[in-house]
Amino acid sequence: MKITDLKLYHVKPRWLFLKIETDEGIVGWGEPIVEGRALTVATAIEELKRYLIGEDPLRIEHHWQIMYRGTFYRGGPVLVSAISGIEQALWDIKGKFYNMPVYEMLGGRVRDKIRMYCHCGGETPEAFAANAKRRVEAGFNAIKTGVDAPVRHVDSLAFVESQVNKFIAAREAVGSGVDIAIDFHGRVSPAMAIRLAAALEPYYPMFIEEPCLPENVDSLLRVAQSTSIPIATGERLFTRWGFREALEKGAVAIVQPDLCHAGGIFEGRKIAAMAETYYASIAPHNPLGPISLAACLQLDACTPNFLIQEHPSMAEKWDLGEGYLKKPFEVIDGHVAIPQGPGLGIEINEEALIERGYAGDWDTPRLAYDDGSFAEW
Repeated sequence: MKITDLKLYHVKPRWLFLKIETDEGIVGWGEPIVEGRALTVATAIEELKRYLIGEDPLRIEHHWQIMYRGTFYRGGPVLVSAISGIEQALWDIKGKFYNMPVYEMLGGRVRDKIRMYCHCGGETPEAFAANAKRRVEAGFNAIKTGVDAPVRHVDSLAFVESQVNKFIAAREAVGSGVDIAIDFHGRVSPAMAIRLAAALEPYYPMFIEEPCLPENVDSLLRVAQSTSIPIATGERLFTRWGFREALEKGAVAIVQPDLCHAGGIFEGRKIAAMAETYYASIAPHNPLGPISLAACLQLDACTPNFLIQEHPSMAEKWDLGEGYLKKPFEVIDGHVAIPQGPGLGIEINEEALIERGYAGDWDTPRLAYDDGSFAEW
């Protein structure tokens, strides 16, 4: 079997889907994307295409090594995201070739269903509490919110109180049996993250995600050592090498590789195995589309130290593949069933991709402080 073509689809709201075709009629799907840089990643796919055409799609690890190491310069979001989508599609082909889900080829399932958490927010404590109750009524027992932006490097007591009051309102609305995580989104300085964590600690956040930017692991460690709240990070780390230092230093309790950015499904499994040796959990990051979710579910099914799976609001049916998948995912009591079909376990409605196509020009929001200087999103 040989790879014959790679085709790309820019799909609303901000997704990039990849279809790999073979001479035996088996096709595979992946989601290679950097949010706000979809056109750049598409160019990287075209460059990698020159190597892949004519190759055997079943040699996944061999191709990964050549794509990652073969041009001397390694890593970074664009290259590894392009590789990630290709890798997902190759696993989809391999699973269809052998007629089994990807997780069966990675050791078999270790659980019967996959716990999910959804996003939840609100401009006021009352709105956040009401939204949290709606998520719980829909069956979820875990939600995630975020701190408001922008956050000054040293912000006011009023800002801290506003964030804590929202969290308290949600906690009172849903009770102690529901997990509530909070995402600092890398928009908070280490000093401010320590203050916010101390104020939130009495209300038992499930975890704090990206309490500060990920480039300086010692700063992340300083935050982690200041609080009992578990620290989660990893959406902006690439490959197992990107996670090594944070794990070795004990700066992270929950790793969050994004399978569309960090190197794909098997690389995610390697990252999870590294984390397991440090008694850390894995909760794959995923604010993207249904192919990304399908890849995550394959990893979640076969990974012992899996904690919980992110997917966006769940309020919009297209989040779960409505219209894009012939059989969308279904969340029941806060869980998704273990996929049963071969490969990624999904069938793409290709006509919908064309109907909902766009130019690929979605851009990242940009924020500023009141003095006009740049602020982290």
